[in-house]
Amino acid sequence: MKKVEAVIKPFKLDDVKDALNEIGIHGLTMTEVKGFGQQKGHTELYRGAEYVVDFLPKVKVEVVVPEEMVDDAVEAIMKAARTGKIGDGKIFVLPVEQTIRIRTGERDQDAL
Repeated sequence: MKKVEAVIKPFKLDDVKDALNEIGIHGLTMTEVKGFGQQKGHTELYRGAEYVVDFLPKVKVEVVVPEEMVDDAVEAIMKAARTGKIGDGKIFVLPVEQTIRIRTGERDQDAL
């Protein structure tokens, strides 16, 4: 099993969720996060004073999938989250050693 984490623009969340749903991934975790990469933030004006916004709002989407679905999940996220502009985000794929459903005690594939 693999965990696919994607940090994306917030307005792309519904598109990513729908794209994952279409390929059979029905559960995900979403966290509101802040960060920056090449975008490096921007300057805003508030009541006449300039200030720098270093950390930009993003959304982190996490899904755990069987190994054979990783490429499909990554492709679905890339297509749904891409705007073609800087700041579209990143995708990380990590190994998952074990999964346990708390309610039933099911493990690994059965717990997904």
